[in-house]
Amino acid sequence: MATKTKVAIIICDRYHTCAGGKCLRALHQREGAFEAYRDQDVELVGFTTCGGCPGGNIEYAPEEMVKNGAEVVHLATGLLVGYPPCPHLDHFIAMIPKKFGLRVVVGTHPIPQKYWLLHGSLNTWTEPRWDGHLAATRADEKVRLAYD
Repeated sequence: MATKTKVAIIICDRYHTCAGGKCLRALHQREGAFEAYRDQDVELVGFTTCGGCPGGNIEYAPEEMVKNGAEVVHLATGLLVGYPPCPHLDHFIAMIPKKFGLRVVVGTHPIPQKYWLLHGSLNTWTEPRWDGHLAATRADEKVRLAYD
């Protein structure tokens, strides 16, 4: 592995007690959004919550992540699969690169099957913008079941 990428993760504050197990497993196994780094070394240099709606921590936490060398921030899968999905996601995607110069990736671990089915039955992700937001975390059913 020649290239090393420094990444940070921001999770939804609804899951502020999350230990990061699924995100870290996906990072180590290069699944979900971390599949993009399958031929790279990756160093996790930051992990925090958005700070709760409307995402006050997004205004300053990435600055600390940049100080730790972050090149890319992953907005965790929980921002997609919580119900309702994060209403501020598009604002975060626009603001973080502009203010902090970080590349933003939506997603961390693959979407668990139980959430895939729930949101499918609720037609949550029918707007075209969701195609891009879900792209890195869709996975196939076998992988999604492994993250239930």
